[in-house]
Amino acid sequence: MQIAIALYERFTALDAIGPYQMLSGLPGAETVFVAEWTGPVGDDSGSLTLVAGASFDEVRRPDIVVVPGGPGQSDQVENGPLLDWLRAVDATTTWTTSVCTGSLALAAAGLLKGRRATSHWLALGELDRMGVESTGERVVFDGKYVTGAGVSAGIDMGLALAGRIAGDEVAQTVQLLTEYDPQPPYDAGSPEKAPAHIVASFRDTSRFDELMNPADR
Repeated sequence: MQIAIALYERFTALDAIGPYQMLSGLPGAETVFVAEWTGPVGDDSGSLTLVAGASFDEVRRPDIVVVPGGPGQSDQVENGPLLDWLRAVDATTTWTTSVCTGSLALAAAGLLKGRRATSHWLALGELDRMGVESTGERVVFDGKYVTGAGVSAGIDMGLALAGRIAGDEVAQTVQLLTEYDPQPPYDAGSPEKAPAHIVASFRDTSRFDELMNPADR
């Protein structure tokens, strides 16, 4: 079972690492980080890199695809190599998944047309404009397509998928061994719960553009 996690410049690290942590230890799993070219790929902080061990050309039939989000995702909707690869491998994947704004890449590749999907709460309107039925749910299954909401939701997405693949007991074991037992110090992790003035400041279009394109600040 090959799990291919796509990388691109300015991806969000937890979007990739959350699912990696939940899925890479499944029985028979082989996980590969893949990008247009092999080598280090920088995250959105500019201070952390993951190494792509294979290029898109070298990974042609993965069983599972994970597309992380991040500020660099806005470049990917015009990125022929990534979208072409997603279309090609999706023909034979068992599961095609995303975290956060990674779902915009799946939508741009034409894979989510008319389907239900989620993303970062600031990007849900963009999903709608791309012909996707957006939902604010944390994890959405629609056929073989699995999308997670913003950033930390990739952990939940990976754990839910682990249960579908290997059964509840295996997924529960993964949860236990990673001690995934969230007890956040604040209850502000969604726009329904966060202080209204903070939510309003980010709903402004300019703030959304800033979030997606921090290099333009």
